[in-house]
Amino acid sequence: MEYVTAVPDPRSEAAAPARSGRRSLALALLCGALGAAVALLATRQSWSEGTATVAGGSFPLTAKGSDVTGVPAALAIVGLAALVAVFAVRRAGRHLVAAVLALSGVGTIVAALLGASDSSALDDQAAKASGDTTSTVTAFSHTAWPYVAAAAGVLLLLAGLLALRYGRLWPAMSGRYERAGAPRPRRAAPAVDPDRPEDLWKALDRGEDPTGMDPA
Repeated sequence: MEYVTAVPDPRSEAAAPARSGRRSLALALLCGALGAAVALLATRQSWSEGTATVAGGSFPLTAKGSDVTGVPAALAIVGLAALVAVFAVRRAGRHLVAAVLALSGVGTIVAALLGASDSSALDDQAAKASGDTTSTVTAFSHTAWPYVAAAAGVLLLLAGLLALRYGRLWPAMSGRYERAGAPRPRRAAPAVDPDRPEDLWKALDRGEDPTGMDPA
């Protein structure tokens, strides 16, 4: 009884990394772009609320994410730039840019979670409203937007990890956009017909000898 050994198709084996590269690339682009957009949006929303005592009454105060901390917005821009730069570099440079993308996600997460419990922005508003530099906000509370910013940081982190893991399978910027170091070949001069006076004048204008004779 003979046993037949199945031989794997080399085309299917070669296509598997290509499929992984395409899927990981699409997922990284989606996570990176979405994470940066959500982080920028979240910093423009109200993160914390409280009240200040002014002239014996309570005065409501709110603070946006950009008032609490500017780190998530800045790191969102850095992460988006790193996501684009991944395609402009190769090998070690690509790993370095991918690491910057991942670290921008980590920084966004940490800054957003710390900002959820930060009342300094509201305390400054309370001091200005009451005219007392020692005045602080009361009834402090925070909204869900800091955690939305933290979730955006998770998306940036995921994009960076995908770039670190599968970046070698992704395409790079086309070579036709890169400046070639070799000089361009000069075009051959058009043939001069000695029977046509206009060709003779054009050759003289170009600084050529219309007779085709080398100077002595």
